[in-house]
Amino acid sequence: MSCLSKDHRINNPKEFNKLYKSGKSWHTTSFVAFFSSNTILRAAFVTSKKVGNAVNRNKARRRMRALFASYENQLVVGNYIFVAKIAIHDRNFLELKKDFDFALKRLELLK
Repeated sequence: MSCLSKDHRINNPKEFNKLYKSGKSWHTTSFVAFFSSNTILRAAFVTSKKVGNAVNRNKARRRMRALFASYENQLVVGNYIFVAKIAIHDRNFLELKKDFDFALKRLELLK
C-alpha cells in the first residue's frame, strides 16, 4: 500500500503540534522537513497562503508528494511533515530533489 493513501496521512491537529514541537526538523531552501519515529509510515504536506494562490499551493504539494513517493522504500518508518516555502516555485525538479536528498541525509532518515 502506498504511503500516500488516506490510511497513511496525518490529519489530527494534535499530532501536527506534537510533531512541530518535539520532532526533528531540517530547513532547506524550498521546504522544512519534520520527523518523529512511529510504527507506520505517515506523511503530511503543508502549504500556507504565503506560497501563493490555490493553484500554486496545490502544485507545491504535488511536487513534494512526488518526491516523497520516489523515496518511499528507502525511508525510515515514522511521521513526516513537509512544509513548503515560497522559494519552492523558483526551484526546478532537480534542485528540489537535491534539497530532499540533503534534508533526509541530515536528518538520517534514509535506510
